[in-house]
Amino acid sequence: MPERTIAEPYKIKMVEPIRQIPQRARARAMLEAGFNTFLLRSEDVYIDLLTDSGTSAMSDRQWAGLMLGDESYAGSRNFYKLEKAVQDVYGFPFVVPTHQGRGAEHITSQIRIRPGQFVPMNMYFTTTREHVERAGGVFVDVIIDEAHDPTSEHPFKGNVDLAKLNKLVKERGAGSIAYLSLATCVNMAGGQPMSMANLRAVSAWAKRNKLAIIFDATRVVENAYFIQQREKGYADHTVREIIKGMMSYGEGCTVSAKKDNLVNIGGFLATRSEGFFQKAREMVVVFEGLHTYGGLAGRDMEAIALGTYEMCEDEYVASRVRQVHYLGNRLRNGGVPIVLPIGGHGVFLDARRFLPHLEQDVFPAQALCAALYVDSGVRAMERGVVSAGRDQATGKHKYPKLELVRLTIPRRVYTNLHMDVVAESCLALYEGRSRIRGLRMVYEPEHLRFFQARFKKL
Repeated sequence: MPERTIAEPYKIKMVEPIRQIPQRARARAMLEAGFNTFLLRSEDVYIDLLTDSGTSAMSDRQWAGLMLGDESYAGSRNFYKLEKAVQDVYGFPFVVPTHQGRGAEHITSQIRIRPGQFVPMNMYFTTTREHVERAGGVFVDVIIDEAHDPTSEHPFKGNVDLAKLNKLVKERGAGSIAYLSLATCVNMAGGQPMSMANLRAVSAWAKRNKLAIIFDATRVVENAYFIQQREKGYADHTVREIIKGMMSYGEGCTVSAKKDNLVNIGGFLATRSEGFFQKAREMVVVFEGLHTYGGLAGRDMEAIALGTYEMCEDEYVASRVRQVHYLGNRLRNGGVPIVLPIGGHGVFLDARRFLPHLEQDVFPAQALCAALYVDSGVRAMERGVVSAGRDQATGKHKYPKLELVRLTIPRRVYTNLHMDVVAESCLALYEGRSRIRGLRMVYEPEHLRFFQARFKKL
């Protein structure tokens, strides 16, 4: 008997109209945006898969919670609800709210890095590396090699390679390392998780070398779900139990609440180190706001607190990941090259295999993003050489092994019919892929260039 369909564990109470403007208008909009999807007007976008950051649909409980906002400058009751939610779900006793995840990254980097120190990561993330380098730190990639191979079906491609850590210590000494920055469900690798076994091993290594682990726990929910589904011994554990188990191996975490926590703005830093907490609480006042609001309105902290509990409900998490895999399997079955295994927050097109006639220095992923929008009004994001930026020493482009287009699925927003539209557009572009031309960059910001760079067609 075939497996039965499992529906989303919610029903729709409110809708937002969207429209698909004519293809000629899309082509004009893309030209005016300099072939950068970040520079499009949202009103010209039909299905927006640019990011899952701040684009989720909030629940009726969260919307009701907005009316309970305590906008007191100091000691807002919503802060204490947020603090308790983080303690309950993540297990860290100390919490510092920030306006979003990069605020927590900035504070962490400024406190914990001395100029010249190394920060090993399981692959880079754009804003994390930017803050590390601004503090004088040096990023070192210690992810397993399989993560750089889009065809590898390793179930935990976010794992750390302990041999790479040992090599760094042997060459530079443990004292040269500021801390380990470990991302759950590694974004730049295609939303790939770490295993609990690897976390245990890395934690033991860190303790031997007297080093702290600071998680980027922005997508810990999807990582916990993959552990539940793929790792022996965790099938009977709830997602919430697995999240707390994962976080037990770290000294702290930074979180962009705009992803897992199902809100449109917000973030936080959490830790079990009272010394780190005291320094962060002092610094947040300088850069974000008082330590009991950190740049957020009370109503936003209320929504984050409620979303923190909602995000780890097992039925919801399974539904969320199933939708991502629905799109991924449609593309895979149609022969479109994607990153495998399919990740937790999006499907990643492999632009190098999709457009083999384009060299990496003409930005194939950026060109594919532009072509997708013109074809169907679907907005996606480049994750390749443009996102990688330039080498600080040589000034030349960094050429990552992965040249990807990220189709990022917002949470509780689109139906599978929307995913069908996306899939059909990708399939049509793949069939006519030889007609897609490369780009040249005509404007390049100094920092995080992918947000504002402009291009022209070759």
